[in-house]
Amino acid sequence: MNTYGYIRVSSTDQNEDRQLIAMKEAGVMASHIFIDKQSGKDFLRPAYQMLVNALRRDDLIYINSIDRLGRNYEEILAQWRTITKDIGADVAVIDMPLLDTRNGKDLMGAFIADLVLQILSFVAQNERETIRKRQTEGIAAAQAKGIQFGRPVIAAPDDFADLVKKWERKLISIHEITKACKMSEATFYRRLREQRLIQEES
Repeated sequence: MNTYGYIRVSSTDQNEDRQLIAMKEAGVMASHIFIDKQSGKDFLRPAYQMLVNALRRDDLIYINSIDRLGRNYEEILAQWRTITKDIGADVAVIDMPLLDTRNGKDLMGAFIADLVLQILSFVAQNERETIRKRQTEGIAAAQAKGIQFGRPVIAAPDDFADLVKKWERKLISIHEITKACKMSEATFYRRLREQRLIQEES
C-alpha cells in the first residue's frame, strides 16, 4: 500500500506551504506528493492525472480539503467514485475526518461519507460561482466609475494626420513615426485604421 498526497493551489503565485505541512504531518513522503497550480474547475491537471495513473487498490490519498480536489460538483463526485470504486483506493480529507473512506466500510459509514461528500462538493462549486459572480460585478462597478482594465489606451498625438502624410510620402520611416507617436507598430496601424474609418464616415 502506498500513501500519496495531493495539493492544488489556484495559481502559480499562491503558496502551497500550508498544505505541504499538513501532508508531512499525515506522514506522506515528499516524493509521493503531487502538486498542481491551476484552477479547480476541471480535472485536466498534469499532476492529478499522474497520481490517478499511479494509484493501485488499497493505496491512500490525503487531500487537505475537498475544494483542493476540485470545484466542480459533478466532477468531484465522478473522480471520487473512480478512485474509491473503480481503482479501490482510499481517500482521507484532512480537515473533514468524516470523509475518510478507511472508516466508512460499513453501510452506515458509506452513507454518511457520501452525504458529506455531496454537501461539501456543492459548497465548493457554489463558492467558485459566487467568487466569479462577485468578480464580474466588481469589474462592472469599476467600469461604471470610469476605471479601465488592461493596458492603457495610447491616444494618437495632435499631429498624427500630418505624420501619417509624411509617412505615406516616404518622408519618414515606420520607425520614425512610431517613435514620434510613442507607440508600437501594432498600435500605430490600429490608430491609422481608426482614423481612416472616421474619414470614410465623415
